[in-house]
Amino acid sequence: MGVDGLLVGHRLMEAGEYELALKAYLRAASEQGINVDVLSALGSANLRLGRLGQSEKLFRRALEADPSFVPALNNLGVVLMEEQKIPEARVIFQQAFALDSGQTDSIRENLRLAIARLAVDVYDQPQEEKPVMNLVRRGHGSYVLLSQL
Repeated sequence: MGVDGLLVGHRLMEAGEYELALKAYLRAASEQGINVDVLSALGSANLRLGRLGQSEKLFRRALEADPSFVPALNNLGVVLMEEQKIPEARVIFQQAFALDSGQTDSIRENLRLAIARLAVDVYDQPQEEKPVMNLVRRGHGSYVLLSQL
């Protein structure tokens, strides 16, 4: 047996070689089989390559295999944030934070960001424009209400 494809893939990810990392992870999948580590690694490589749909599916498959796998939870949250699915991302980050016991700074920061983005979305919702109404006098005791609709 040669060098571990996951280890090679992780090193390639650190070097910014995401396409090569994806190939290494696929080799690991063929050697080790599909497991939570391989699914999460494949999801991470696809995320870095901007393939959000593929990475979301891979992270969800990883979480089906192990719902408590914190890296897959965190990375799924990142994908959901990128897809503007902020409420779901917040829930996912909360799960990751709880399972991680708040130990990882990046998870804590991701959760804080999701909460902040939700607050901005709530308070920055465009309000329905209220029609401008003017009361105009027409003669003695006669008024007309005009609106600009």
